[in-house]
Amino acid sequence: MTAGDFVVVTRGEPHVIYSDRRTKPLPIPDLDRLPGRLGVVRHGGNAQPLSTMICGNFTVERPSRGSVLELLPPLLLLKPTEDDGWLEAILQRMVSESALARPGQDVALSRLTEVLFVEVLRSWIKSLNSGEGGWLGAMADPHIGPALQLIHERPDQPWTLGDLGHSVGLGRSAFSARFTKLVGQPMYRYLIARRMSEAAFLLETTDEGIARIATRVGYETAAAFSKLFHRHHGLSPGRYRAVRRSDGGRRQEDILEVEVAD
Repeated sequence: MTAGDFVVVTRGEPHVIYSDRRTKPLPIPDLDRLPGRLGVVRHGGNAQPLSTMICGNFTVERPSRGSVLELLPPLLLLKPTEDDGWLEAILQRMVSESALARPGQDVALSRLTEVLFVEVLRSWIKSLNSGEGGWLGAMADPHIGPALQLIHERPDQPWTLGDLGHSVGLGRSAFSARFTKLVGQPMYRYLIARRMSEAAFLLETTDEGIARIATRVGYETAAAFSKLFHRHHGLSPGRYRAVRRSDGGRRQEDILEVEVAD
């Protein structure tokens, strides 16, 4: 890492930042933080080089299989020379925003953090070779990208290889082979996973009946939906809803934190 680098620890895993392997790293609480600006961390000065980090994090309350964070490597590093100047501009804005307490400060900093993460995703996707990055990398493909968007927007539709292939200008066989190569799994398996993810979200966030949710994700009968849901999530839809509601929708192992530092 050098000055201006942007790092994302995508799964919130324990990590150490140090300048010399022979030096014992300091615990985070021992580093200086400016009053009211806990995200700005400083260390050194006087006889030592001064290091300044801007740190932040956010959580994903309902990560699902195949989610964005699951596709990312454990650590992402972005160099300021690769970003056309947007990184420095956003970080400077975050520093100035955190300098004084003003109405809407928390909202502004939260949105700036989200923009940072979106830009990191864009940079990472741009660096991928064909077939890398799962469905997220495949979104950049002129044929598979639009097909994925259709699946995401309308999981209730009875999509077939022929239907999706025709909608994006490919024959059934060509579309099937291209989808599997770029996404990393066959189209039907991916479609089921997206439907089960959407169903889990609806069970957690709405009071809709099981039959209604089954229809919304593309199944004619609640029995067929429930059987597939149990196979995918390990719980029946009713039990899944009860468990998620009982723990407030947040299991400790489901909370993924992203820590960013410049």
